[in-house]
Amino acid sequence: MTATELKAVAKSLGMPAFTGGQIAQWLYQKQVTSLDEMTNLSKANRELLSQHYVVGAMPPIDCQRSKDGTVKYLFPVRCSADCCATETNAARFVETVFIPDDDRATLCVSCQVGCKMNCLFCQTGKQGFEGNLTAADILNQIYSLPERDLLTNIVFMGQGEPMDNLDAILRVTHLLTANDGYAWSPKRITVSSVGVRSKLKRFLDESQCHVAISMHSPLHEQRLQLMPAERAMPIAETLDLLRQYDFTHQRRCSFEYICFGGLNDSQDHGREIVKLVSGLECRINLIRFHAIPNVDLPPTDEQRMEQLRDYLTHHGVFATIRASRGQDIFAACGLLSTAKRHEERT
Repeated sequence: MTATELKAVAKSLGMPAFTGGQIAQWLYQKQVTSLDEMTNLSKANRELLSQHYVVGAMPPIDCQRSKDGTVKYLFPVRCSADCCATETNAARFVETVFIPDDDRATLCVSCQVGCKMNCLFCQTGKQGFEGNLTAADILNQIYSLPERDLLTNIVFMGQGEPMDNLDAILRVTHLLTANDGYAWSPKRITVSSVGVRSKLKRFLDESQCHVAISMHSPLHEQRLQLMPAERAMPIAETLDLLRQYDFTHQRRCSFEYICFGGLNDSQDHGREIVKLVSGLECRINLIRFHAIPNVDLPPTDEQRMEQLRDYLTHHGVFATIRASRGQDIFAACGLLSTAKRHEERT
């Protein structure tokens, strides 16, 4: 709940409106896990609140720790009313990845159980779609993270398509950036998308957070083979939309580009990327492919990635090679939750 909503709750229970502001401070600044910890509320008011509400924090139920410091957590979730799992009492989980890196600590959070997009290279898409996370379940991945006080950045690049669950995403990013919430700067938050056009436009209009678009190929037919969403959401149309916004100041636009050996990592692809992003202030993040079961996509080698990066940079497109993290654990998105689902069902 926002501070405004918490004040309305307080008034509805016969408490002064400022009590809602106190609750907001306990939740978003002190991050308590129980109502009893809100010690500047009277015992009577805490008992009254407990008859109707809970904090809702749920700790992770499993984790994988990498030798490089990366930690992948598995969180239980409740899902919103649109949940469409066939097993009515099926346990549901999502992954959250904590990535420390010198003076930065990034958290990659999930927004759906499964995903509708079914990208060829993503294990989450193989799960099918089971439902949107509530704003509470998305925020809980941050709220209940053991390393939450170390965080410097949050990326919505975990399981699911954020624009498919936009209302919840906007509520969470509002709470993260509101003065009476977490009071983070929007430039510490990046939200990804395959390019769901109408939802992406709304996000760009209603939020100042960074945006990252999953490209993976600049060629229509090839991107369609990798990402079925290209049929309804062509990357060229996504670029037309992005050019309507200003990314020359604080807000950043980036493109995620997983490199597959001999498939999308050539100089010809670099040439097409340069043409595609012409006129847009942006950066390209080149990413190593983490293999997933039963998908015959080859990873590229370091030399070809460097050649592609250098070609883009030489032609005026800022490009970086993202460091590969957590390779000794269930690093690729969806692997840990898939393993847990299999365990629960067998």
